[in-house]
Amino acid sequence: MIRVAVVGIGKMGLSHLAMLRAHPEVEVAAVCDSAKYILDVLEKYTGLRTYTDYELMLDEASLDAVIIATPTGTHFKMVEQAIRRRLHVFCEKPLTLNPYDSWALVALSKEYGVVSQVGYHNRFVAAFGEAKNLLDFEAIGRPTHILAESYGPVVLQAKGATWRHRRESGGGCLYDYAAHTIDLISWYFGPPVSVAGTFCGHIFSENTEDEVYSTLHFEGGKSAQLSVNWSDESYRKMTTKITIWGTEGRIAVDRQECQIYLRETAKVPEGYEPGWNVRYTTDLTGPVWFYLRGEEYSAELDQFVRSAAAGLGLSETGHQNSFASSAVADSVIDMLIRDADGSQTDPNLSLSGPLAMDGSHPRRKWPMGKLSRRSADNRGN
Repeated sequence: MIRVAVVGIGKMGLSHLAMLRAHPEVEVAAVCDSAKYILDVLEKYTGLRTYTDYELMLDEASLDAVIIATPTGTHFKMVEQAIRRRLHVFCEKPLTLNPYDSWALVALSKEYGVVSQVGYHNRFVAAFGEAKNLLDFEAIGRPTHILAESYGPVVLQAKGATWRHRRESGGGCLYDYAAHTIDLISWYFGPPVSVAGTFCGHIFSENTEDEVYSTLHFEGGKSAQLSVNWSDESYRKMTTKITIWGTEGRIAVDRQECQIYLRETAKVPEGYEPGWNVRYTTDLTGPVWFYLRGEEYSAELDQFVRSAAAGLGLSETGHQNSFASSAVADSVIDMLIRDADGSQTDPNLSLSGPLAMDGSHPRRKWPMGKLSRRSADNRGN
């Protein structure tokens, strides 16, 4: 059994809390939130120990791990405080709003030997995992291009914005939506070497983007087209689709299924054949101890719990979504923002971390509310 605290009792925090309370290897030792009313209800009906003071909880609750599901702008300080107490940390995505902060947390988690994980749940969707297996098998030969799309109805009016829609607290469409797609691209192709033609458009939001389009370039000549829009009311909920072209075929995958077309000359995996093949998520997904919203959410938490219980470090193979892989996504987002603003990629930052770290990592000051030159002229009302 490991003793876990859940911090931030919003949509994701409540989901994590429900799943963890049902996990056979977890004792939920505490919950923390700034809303006293929510805590009073939880304490009354569940008997859970509650806190409004995060540091007090860390000092008093005798924990092994924390689940952090607070607004993104709070992540860096909270994660740092937990790591320095040698607690394993699962943090909702994105890790931070500054790639230097993210890489600093990577270094800190390695220094203290704690398990780290970020909530990029798509890696635990069986269909996306099957696409990864097919790529590793080289079923479609040499991959050449990805079209990565995410659309959904998050921001559909100019007013009523929450913390997610402000650059300084949530990061906008780039960090809250496109981050999922960028993480999948990096999982499949590795980190890009450059980005170009980035457009960050405003449809309803004034201080952050609602749509993002860009081209990512990779070693060996591969490319990816990123297309993300969280103000698309033609979708009932977030929909992510990845299409991958290769020299021997094509893969098209979303949450429901993985379709693959194989040429007659392709290297064909067991159970597949030349031509069209379809594998459904329902057939690929293994059982979980508790279902809520989707098996992938249970699966990602189970990996974290088992890794923490076993004391697995960041170097363990098979552990998905460590701080390091998340920091890559944060660095790619930084590249996209700089490209959209017409500024140069920071020479002090690489996709494996800051090139120089003296203990006081540089902190980029984001241009809050600034519109890129291209998107400023295309703002919707």
